[in-house]
Amino acid sequence: MLSAGAGWVRLNDRRNTPGERVPVDDRLAALAAAHGVAVSYENGERRQVEVDPAVVSAILAQLGAESVPVAAVPSVVRQGARVEVGRGEVVLEDGGVVAVDGVLPDLPLGWHRLRVGERETSLAVAPVQVPTVPRTWGWMTQLYALHSPDSWGIGDYADLRAFVTAAARDETGAVLVSPVAAGALTHPVRKSPYSPSSRRFLNPLHLAVAETAEFRAADADVRRRVLDLRPELGAQIDHDAVWRAKTAAFDLLGPQLPDLAALDPALLDFATFSALAEVHGPDWRSWPLDLRHPSGPQVAAARRELASRVAFHAWLQLRSAEQLGAVRAAAADLAVGVIHDLPVGVDPGGADAWSLQDVLASQVTVGAPPDAFSPLGQDWVLPPFHPGRLAEHGYLPFRDMIRAVLAHGDGIRVDHVAGLWRLWWIPPGETADRGTYVHYDAEAMLGVLALEAHRAGAAVIGEDLGTVPDYVTDTLQERGVLSCAVAWFQRDKDGEPLPPDRYPAQAAASISTHDLPTAPGFFADEHVRARAERGLLTDADAEYRNAAKERTAILRMLTDEGLLGPDPTVDEIVLALHAMLAKTPCALVFASPYDLVGEVRQPNLPGTVDQYPNWRLPLPVTVEELFARPAVRSAVALLRRR
Repeated sequence: MLSAGAGWVRLNDRRNTPGERVPVDDRLAALAAAHGVAVSYENGERRQVEVDPAVVSAILAQLGAESVPVAAVPSVVRQGARVEVGRGEVVLEDGGVVAVDGVLPDLPLGWHRLRVGERETSLAVAPVQVPTVPRTWGWMTQLYALHSPDSWGIGDYADLRAFVTAAARDETGAVLVSPVAAGALTHPVRKSPYSPSSRRFLNPLHLAVAETAEFRAADADVRRRVLDLRPELGAQIDHDAVWRAKTAAFDLLGPQLPDLAALDPALLDFATFSALAEVHGPDWRSWPLDLRHPSGPQVAAARRELASRVAFHAWLQLRSAEQLGAVRAAAADLAVGVIHDLPVGVDPGGADAWSLQDVLASQVTVGAPPDAFSPLGQDWVLPPFHPGRLAEHGYLPFRDMIRAVLAHGDGIRVDHVAGLWRLWWIPPGETADRGTYVHYDAEAMLGVLALEAHRAGAAVIGEDLGTVPDYVTDTLQERGVLSCAVAWFQRDKDGEPLPPDRYPAQAAASISTHDLPTAPGFFADEHVRARAERGLLTDADAEYRNAAKERTAILRMLTDEGLLGPDPTVDEIVLALHAMLAKTPCALVFASPYDLVGEVRQPNLPGTVDQYPNWRLPLPVTVEELFARPAVRSAVALLRRR
């Protein structure tokens, strides 16, 4: 935590003289320290940046921080920890009762209840480490980009099952999948899998129509009429056309709708939101006032009125879960299995923001402070968990989210894992550069993650790219979480590319990511050209020169490692990069289809929305064709030697 003493901050308010220095009020500094709000931070250049006190005050107001909080009994502890809680008892999740005389006794792992006097709270006992990951290799893939001759204009769960099945034949150990989290399925359909409506439910846009029980049971005429609706795959994915076609198909098939009374309450809330969004629009903040909260006075009545649509959206979730279950079954022989990607947040107008608004800071958005790539900072337009409210709820909303993701896979990749420690909060009405960090109880957040991963026997990867404090990296290592080792960023103190033997062992290595250039694109300057043409660079010539230097350095490293001969082609360079990954000590090594099919365009270009075809680029080959490609066969041969 930050010091509670008085200090100085640099004022950056637009209404004042730039650079003016004003004293920080002692009470403001104390409140900020007590509530984990940073009054200064270290930027990407390792320089101390001081935060405008007006920003600090605005964030404290959003936290409702009017006084220094009283220390509370922790609701998440490591197994064996000696924690003073007072006299009382712990009711174990299996129903047993353990007396407590001051200090917590040694308790089994699990979700228990602590009773002290009149107060009863949740108590999670977590393991020290997440499950160990066997040394293996795998694929990282964007689900929407996969396709087969039977696809409906976008990758679906049947395509993913085919991908996993083909990968298993090559003795692949893991398949990392882009988020399958539920999007807002009103027109226009949200395209980014990293800004979902819900992180607890699934995206029916990826349902394989012909794999549903209703299609299999339909007569020949209905099947023909359904298949006639199938949209063709174009140069870019048309999300709206896909969803129109699939909903028309589902109408023809007459889904076997579930009984609302038998639904899990969380699923009922999600399905209710989805039905209400069809009537009132995708953003609950613009709905009639009495519908803006799940417990609103008219929500139950609206649910009854829209019962068939509520049941339909629940049916979509049940069928999606069935198809992901088939994907997981196809991965049964993989050393690790299917790893799902957890986005850092949700759409502020979406289902989770509606259902979980009691534990979210709904008026705030999160992002990133100014850096060399984004001089004005980044606003991801995602509302964060409110740290205090999350603790008051015993971290159960966070647990339920992790549990929901792991219900469909064998591992989890946590996007922006540093967010378990702190997030860059941007107050209402402010720009991305006028924010500050708000800290969370990382011990509790990691404990919940470790406990759920332990119970699921799941691998855990933490996306720790960019400027990450040393204490985050150190704690991830201690808890057994794999970090991310991306080839473009693996450099020594002089900026030279690291040889493979210097990569970290406790890591998941890859050449690139969905936000970075593909290997062919990097060696064709596509990542510079794409940004320059869209006005995202202040000095394009300098970027081209820097890219040339980076390419030269990487080629030199590959040559020194004996992986590359003179005058190599791009295909030979890409294969050499895979050979380099195979030589690393990293626990996991991931290949990407984009690199091995010669795709120069990256899936997503940060800093753009409609200026670039983000999340709309299909692979140029089908799943079956992909695994038959000579470049893929060569890369697989290299990686299998691990």
